[in-house]
Formats: sequence, C-alpha cells, structure tokens
Amino acid sequence: MYQRVHLCANLLWFDLVLGYIYLYQQQYEQALAEIERGVALAPTEAVSYAALAEVLSRVGRSEDALEAAAQALRLQPFIIADEHLAHVGSAYAVAGRYEEARAALQRYLSHYPNMLSHHLTLAVVYSELGQTAEARAEAAEVLRLNPQFSLEVHRQRLPIKDPAVLERQLAALRKAGLK
Repeated sequence: MYQRVHLCANLLWFDLVLGYIYLYQQQYEQALAEIERGVALAPTEAVSYAALAEVLSRVGRSEDALEAAAQALRLQPFIIADEHLAHVGSAYAVAGRYEEARAALQRYLSHYPNMLSHHLTLAVVYSELGQTAEARAEAAEVLRLNPQFSLEVHRQRLPIKDPAVLERQLAALRKAGLK
C-alpha cells in the first residue's frame, strides 16, 4: 500500500510541475490537461486543487477557478494550508476578488517573504483596491528582490491567456510604480 501511495504522490508532483511548465510556456490546453491529471490522481489533495485554481484562472475560467480554490480550502483549511494560499490568492486576484486574494497572499507572504511573483500579485491587488501606499510598498519589495525587474520582461513571461486581463494586471503594476 505504501508503495502505491508513494507512486501516486510522485505522479501528482510530476503532473503539477509539468502543468506549470506548460503554463509558463503559454501552452494553456496542455497545462490544464496535466493539472487535471494531477487532480484525478489525487482528488483529496489540496495542492492539486490549488494548482487547478491557478491554471483555470490564467486561462480565463474564473468561476471554475474559484470552485477549485474553495475545494482546496475545504480539503486543507487556512490554519494548515499556508503553502497553498499563493495559488488560491492568485486565482482570486485574476477573478477580481481582491479582498479574498489579499488575505490569502498576505498570509502566504508572512511565511514565504521572498517570493517575487506573489509580491507582484499582491501589488496588483492593492492597486486594484485603490490602496496606493500598499501597492507601492509591494513594488518596492519586488525591486528589492529583483533590482533589474522589467514590466516588459514580465509581460512576456506572465502566463495569462486573455490579453485584456494581462493588460489590466500590467496597468495595475504601473500604477504601483513598476516600469
């Protein structure tokens, strides 16, 4: 039994990692297929639903992403799910649910303060909420972590399928003071 569980766990991580590779290569259908395969392998693991939430949000399926995020939180609530909150927070942010995104991302970053991409997402969230000082503070964190940060490079790497959503996020980052 242990070997079977161990094999499923390894396959889950393989599918999730491969899904993220496809996502960042902007091969959205392949990314979603790999993540869904991970969910099928481990339907009781919060991490699989958190990854699904993030990928669904990036391909423009916000409602499905929010359902997956809710499932991740049901399987492993906030008290013990801090490592999953980054994906859940990202899904909320892309869906425009900024208050929920803020709470998840703040909690995640309190434990993992050097995660550049999540400071970027939190800068977007604060900017969209009209919290300029907080957005600028997150932009300062981004620049502390990567003094060479460029919005143009970020645009090329940010895996968001819908150009309107991508432009909205970039505009929010500009408003936060990033160039």
